[in-house]
Amino acid sequence: MKQLLFTFCILVGVAVTVHAQSAPSITKTGTTAAQFLKISVGARSIGMGGAFTGVSDDIAAIYWNPAGLAQMTTGQAEFNHVNWIADVKYDVAAASIIVDGIGTLAASFATLNDGEMEVTTTSEPEGTGEKFTAGATMMGVSYARALTDRFSIGFNFKYLSEYIWNESSSGFAVDFGTMFNAPVLNGLKIGASMSNFGPKMQLDGRDVLLLVRSGAGDQNLVNAQYSLDSYELPLLFRVGVATDAMKDESSRLTLAVDAVHPNDNTEYVNSGIEYSWSEMVSVRAGWKSAFERGGEQGLTLGGGLNYTLQGSLGVVFDYAYQDFGRLQSVQYFSVGVKF
Repeated sequence: MKQLLFTFCILVGVAVTVHAQSAPSITKTGTTAAQFLKISVGARSIGMGGAFTGVSDDIAAIYWNPAGLAQMTTGQAEFNHVNWIADVKYDVAAASIIVDGIGTLAASFATLNDGEMEVTTTSEPEGTGEKFTAGATMMGVSYARALTDRFSIGFNFKYLSEYIWNESSSGFAVDFGTMFNAPVLNGLKIGASMSNFGPKMQLDGRDVLLLVRSGAGDQNLVNAQYSLDSYELPLLFRVGVATDAMKDESSRLTLAVDAVHPNDNTEYVNSGIEYSWSEMVSVRAGWKSAFERGGEQGLTLGGGLNYTLQGSLGVVFDYAYQDFGRLQSVQYFSVGVKF
């Protein structure tokens, strides 16, 4: 009971601190590029309310805290599918391997597709008969290594691309994470990460080109183009703590809390819980983006199956449900193989 009480005080303290520091003024919502980078990855982590920076012990660590890759004991490959808001589809594939004496290496690929839409103008609001698409892609490589038996670091290097109709933009970003396993509370884990650090992105393409009439009688045609601004990437700073409040041969109960500081919104807190039976069947619940001003995210639920076939070979299935308030709900699916 003393351990549970102490753990609860730590988690509540993190939440209260972040809430007290929330900026009372402008949220800067919608002022960054590559917004698809903010879509969470991994049905297991979402089932825990996105409180995964201090957990990060599977392939989803690529998104939450790359240092967590060093905690993995087997290689893993996983595919994630998200039925995002407004019929947007987001898919992420990732794989990792452990190289003795070097560390953990991983690669990831993500694609977002908005589907086909009608081209409309002010003169033809019902559509011109043309169609256009919009989407984004991300390709990344990751490296993580345990520097000691308690401390590890990890990095992601990512190539980013966005497009809409005949315009596109590309750029690069870096993620960095650390993980410390404290010798208290059944192994209290403290994680911190910085995601999406990189140069600004700016759209360009033939859609911004135009002809302007000038001179006497507007007889001269001058090539011109619209001036588009460049925008920062959605930089995220995360600090998370996690601990096994209960752990024996057949059961494990993990509690986790993350404090998140984005550069385009107010600070918020993610919290979650996971109960696992024999590390095979798991149920999860959490609350995402608490204290975020104007946010619609909230309750998350999920479950999963981690079944060992032979030796280190096994399969993983995870599902998560997330309430999005007035935007209804989002469903997450993950399927993977451990080897």
